Amino acid sequence: MGWIKKIEKIVGVLMTLILVMMAVPVPAVTAAMVGTKAVLSDHDNGNARDRLRSFLDRQDVQRLLTALGIDPVEAEARIDSLSDAEARRLAGSIDQLPAGGDAGGTALYLAIIAFLVLVILELLGYTDFI
Repeated sequence: MGWIKKIEKIVGVLMTLILVMMAVPVPAVTAAMVGTKAVLSDHDNGNARDRLRSFLDRQDVQRLLTALGIDPVEAEARIDSLSDAEARRLAGSIDQLPAGGDAGGTALYLAIIAFLVLVILELLGYTDFI
């Protein structure tokens, strides 16, 4: 009689595990056709990265990177870490990008922030400009 209780306990545990496993959602696997756009975008991504690498292979660019304290190997690793969209956008606009970035916009933002801070300090009574 004791062995029947053991078997009932084992069967009960197994049935509980089966019920729990049936309740766990499993994502469905679907297959679909690969579109032409997806294949071409993968090809374009490789071309964009190759264009960026060829730009980094130029001697004048490597000298400039070294002068700025950037290791060309690290710059190439950063190109590899770009997303596909970022690589395409950068490769498409690399000839038109400014060399030093847009400092005018940054200066304008800093001036606006400084003005707002001064206005808030004046309204709170910490300064006496007026």
